[in-house]
Amino acid sequence: MVFVNALAMLIASYTGINVFYLSMAAFAGLFSKDKPVATIEPEQLPKMVVMIPSYREDTVILEAAQASLDQDYPSDRFDVVVIADSLRPDTIAKLRSLPVQVIEVSFEVSTKAKALQEAVSALPAIYDVALILDADNVMAPDCLTKLGPVFKQGWKAVQGHRTAKNTNTSVAILDAISEEMNNYLLRKGQRALGMSATLIGSGMAFEYQLFKEFLPQVQVVSGFDKETEMVLLRQRIPVEYVESAMIYDEKVQNQQVFERQRTRWMAAQLRVLRTNFWPGLKELFNGNIDYANKVFQAMLLPRILLLGVLALGFVLSLFSGGTYWPTLMGTQLGLALVTFYIATPGWLLKKVGVTELWGVVVLFVRFVRSILKVKEARNKFIHTPHGIESNNA
Repeated sequence: MVFVNALAMLIASYTGINVFYLSMAAFAGLFSKDKPVATIEPEQLPKMVVMIPSYREDTVILEAAQASLDQDYPSDRFDVVVIADSLRPDTIAKLRSLPVQVIEVSFEVSTKAKALQEAVSALPAIYDVALILDADNVMAPDCLTKLGPVFKQGWKAVQGHRTAKNTNTSVAILDAISEEMNNYLLRKGQRALGMSATLIGSGMAFEYQLFKEFLPQVQVVSGFDKETEMVLLRQRIPVEYVESAMIYDEKVQNQQVFERQRTRWMAAQLRVLRTNFWPGLKELFNGNIDYANKVFQAMLLPRILLLGVLALGFVLSLFSGGTYWPTLMGTQLGLALVTFYIATPGWLLKKVGVTELWGVVVLFVRFVRSILKVKEARNKFIHTPHGIESNNA
């Protein structure tokens, strides 16, 4: 019994730290305001290159390329580059009919890092900023206009606001909610606390020279964004978050793809924790709070796992025969629900019904299964297929 109580206290302490950290970011975000950006003459705007790595994304890359061209940013101040890896000949031909540059690449093991390095080697050194998109991303027409001037304020790394392009299935709705929670808690809330925002894999922009310098250091099969973040923060280069710079991203639409994607994400998170824990502790005592903070974030449970553990813990506590455990777990669960409510935009809350609530349980199980498959994702590129389904299941 002593062992059981000790284990329960250990788990409750861990979940409590999770809930406290996230709730602190949630409440800080309530007081966050967009920072005004000074008006800049068109000829003084940074020259930007929009880079779109595309691995077997024939169904979505044309839309992404066209949307990247349809910007209200001065046309002579940005270029669009598609990095074509294993695309069909007809897709490449259609891309070449657009005013975009197409760089064809091929690798034995394809990764985003390799594709970007190949592109940088082929491009002239005429750019001030590199913006990275996924092949399914569609930028709002004013996205570059929102991002470009921020670099004139001295920022060297900037994350845009990636949000859902589709909510056509219950899984897509829950994935969209997860995305927005992370936007609020790990970007908006972190910036409100004076910390660096978290990168997300696409819709992220970097000073071009800095990008060229750190890119060779990012040698990973998956988790390009997480590894990039650690490289930057080791150099004390924080990330700004621009909430109004919208990038629409296709959300996962079925449980199988959700599980594969989360397997890849968990592998990347565990690798960051394993390789940066001791350096993070050292950097904490050296005053590099942002770096230590990111290592700490790698120790947090993903939101859906945290919610599942808290709900399960609360139910089990009801059989403890006392009031201490139900009160403790109930308080944590309640605070977590308030935190997640604050972090979820109203337009998504309106889409949550019985199907989505049951879906949380199903995806919790899928997430647990993904953890068991992490080993296979360490050295294997797990591709997430794209293309919006027409069904509403």
